[in-house]
Amino acid sequence: MGKTLETFSFRQGGCVANTIVERISAEYSGLSAQLRKAADFVADNPVDVATRSLRAVAQTSGVSPATFSRLARALGYDDYEAMREAGRIAVGQKLLPFSERAEALQRGDQSADAILLRQSKMCIQNITFLQQNVTGAQLEAAVDTLHNAGRVLLIGALGSAGIVDYFCYQAQYFAQNWSVAGRSGASIAASFAQMSQDDAVIVLTKAPYAHQSLSAIDVARSNGFKVIVLTDSHTCPGLDHADHVFVLPTETANFFSSYVATLALIETMMSMLVARVGPEAEARIRATEEQSRKLTESRVI
Repeated sequence: MGKTLETFSFRQGGCVANTIVERISAEYSGLSAQLRKAADFVADNPVDVATRSLRAVAQTSGVSPATFSRLARALGYDDYEAMREAGRIAVGQKLLPFSERAEALQRGDQSADAILLRQSKMCIQNITFLQQNVTGAQLEAAVDTLHNAGRVLLIGALGSAGIVDYFCYQAQYFAQNWSVAGRSGASIAASFAQMSQDDAVIVLTKAPYAHQSLSAIDVARSNGFKVIVLTDSHTCPGLDHADHVFVLPTETANFFSSYVATLALIETMMSMLVARVGPEAEARIRATEEQSRKLTESRVI
């Protein structure tokens, strides 16, 4: 976490940091070593900070209570409790059931203009976070893994299922070695059985994390596959078993988590892969387009 925060400042182009992680990102380079240690713990363990006492957090992290209090003031909060309350609000928003979010929507301004404005602002914030917190080096490393893989298997459940289908749909325009696990009656276990250590697995999982997706991360790593995880929080179980991790915000004015930043990342990776494959990708895309044209022009008599 420290390296990412040290590299990026969220206050660029006049943008003001509001969340705890954004404030840490903005102030990290000016913090002392001890304050950075405290900041890393706060950013990586939002649920602990929001729900446990300062003494318990200090014992778990190995950082003194006084250091956490100094960190709160350095980040612009009046005191530790103010920072903790901001954490409670953020965690509460992530854990709030969809039904309660829908009820809250009904209490607000329901005009089309208001709803569009709220949702657009949050989507822009999510993409801005992606721009500021995902490095070119991270992208290059993950795309190299996918480009060099013999096979690429995508795994997504619940709301992520349709997104991995879209991911694979794009890839199959120029690559023959991509597939989605658990489709057409095939199990994830059957897909794993056909793979080798030269292959890669992409797991897309957002809260509430599907058990089969988390299990897939562990088993894929134990099988020696390269593992790329796209998720919404550093608290997602199984990240220590991944070779590449992308944590993307899902903040939304809607009742359902937003996948806008995830889609932006996926489409970026697709563009990079096409560039790596080169003329071969162009030829395959052209051939796919030709077959699509024939299918469109064909008529059943």
